[in-house]
Amino acid sequence: MDKSTLPSRHTTVGPERAPHRSYYYAMGLNEAQIAQPLVGVVSSWNEAAPCNISLRRQAEAAKRGVAAAGGTPREFTTITVTDGIAMGHAGMKSSLVSRETIADSVELTVRGHTYDALVAIGGCDKALPGLMMAMVRLDVPSVFLYGGSIMPGRFQGRDVTVLDVFEGVGKHSAGTMSLEELTALEKVACPGAGSCGGQYTANSMAYVSEAIGLALPGSASPPAVMESRDLYAEQAGEAVMRLLRDGPRPRQIVTRKSLENAAAVVAATGGSTNATLHLPALAHEAGIAFDLFDVAEVFARTPLLADLKPGGRYLAKDVHEIGGVSIILKALLDGGYLHGDCITVTGRTLAENLADVVIPDGQDVVMPVSRAISMTGGLVGMRGNLAPDGAVVKVAGLQTRVFSGPARVFDSEEDAFAAVTARRYAAGDVIIIRYEGPRGGPGMREMLSTTSAIYGQDMGDQVALITDGRFSGATRGLCIGHVGPEAALGGPIGLLRDGDLIDIDANAGTMQVRLSDEELAARRAAWEPRRHNFQSGAIWRYAQTVSAARYGAVVHPGGAAETHVYMDS
Repeated sequence: MDKSTLPSRHTTVGPERAPHRSYYYAMGLNEAQIAQPLVGVVSSWNEAAPCNISLRRQAEAAKRGVAAAGGTPREFTTITVTDGIAMGHAGMKSSLVSRETIADSVELTVRGHTYDALVAIGGCDKALPGLMMAMVRLDVPSVFLYGGSIMPGRFQGRDVTVLDVFEGVGKHSAGTMSLEELTALEKVACPGAGSCGGQYTANSMAYVSEAIGLALPGSASPPAVMESRDLYAEQAGEAVMRLLRDGPRPRQIVTRKSLENAAAVVAATGGSTNATLHLPALAHEAGIAFDLFDVAEVFARTPLLADLKPGGRYLAKDVHEIGGVSIILKALLDGGYLHGDCITVTGRTLAENLADVVIPDGQDVVMPVSRAISMTGGLVGMRGNLAPDGAVVKVAGLQTRVFSGPARVFDSEEDAFAAVTARRYAAGDVIIIRYEGPRGGPGMREMLSTTSAIYGQDMGDQVALITDGRFSGATRGLCIGHVGPEAALGGPIGLLRDGDLIDIDANAGTMQVRLSDEELAARRAAWEPRRHNFQSGAIWRYAQTVSAARYGAVVHPGGAAETHVYMDS
């Protein structure tokens, strides 16, 4: 392949690049390999969590595919912060920050070593959007590959996931689960490699990768332990070489219409509220304005078709067993809820990729639109005098959607979790957790420990919870997150006091505090900013530049501000 227009010409072509080539000879490459396009193969492999431990194997398979198709693979890794381990303590402040670090580290590695194309393999929650953000930022020919979900564990004759363990903590504190039972559950809930098995953030974003067109059809579904993952990895390596020759590039794939397709698959599967952060962030890399309210518009018009946990009954492995993500996409396409003309990494349109897909009979994992679980999606955007810049709630499987009650205010998750564990709250309360937003946290923590403890105490339908932080994709109940403006910026959530009456209507998408504009203005005038404990380091730096959750909690100007694109330089 002619390298005269490829980035790697800057390190491999011409007499002046002899020192650079000497490094490649030192690593065992020959002259022909150095003359080929250099393809980065990045994964989030590490030993932090089961989400990542199978990714090294898949990276090796992807490298075989690149080499077979005439490229020279160069493997590297990026970080992850695993939410399941970071959850419920200050470590969770690192989680969303890590998305930016993942994208930045891939960008810097590709730029610094002038790679011509990219295969990106992700496991944990933030690795998926972070890797896709880097692909779009660089606009380098790229294929995304999900590392696969975990298989369910078995406990007392039923399938279980890590969510059952989090809720088990609440049951133990309520006296309905013994320590011996909780210990037995924790030992079997996660039986091997793979990301969390329900329709939590990792699987939500994996399904997005296919819907938006950055991943090969079928690649998001097989669990991590299946050998078919290696085949998809090889095919990803081969596909990226086709993209290098013929296109399309990521910014031809990630468009306003493909972003709407991505939001539709999240809505149709009752996916993670975190998608309302990651889709705007992905759009931002391409210079496309697509905020929380744009995502929520798609949610409102998209039917809920898949009966998946945490709101439903099934897991990712069940979707795989009936045909994978393509079944969900086909149901949406047939119902008129997708833009079928969007181009994908196959070089074909989404509709062309789905032409031969048939929704199987005799299963109730994924419904056609004619038998939709609900004609509105599994998530709802919220707005009102308590959230002028919006908020989001997952309603899939939710019985109580209208709620009024007095505020029970906490200024950190730790304080709220301690109160919940000690049962210092009452049925009818609206629990407020604030100063946990992107800037005020800093880092916008997830609240799964607290929400799961509430459910474990059988109080999930008797209280509501509102935060300017985030929720895990595994969270269930009337839990409203991403409230903006956040408390640290003087948003209304920061002005609440114990006993203020809150009205929530998830059907109408509204949330109000029964205070007059005059009272809110008086409280705002008396409000003073709080100082957090991160006054240096990566989390401090993040807090200086991070945008509002409405816009994806991004930290740089994005594609709209660019004067050149890496791939064209």
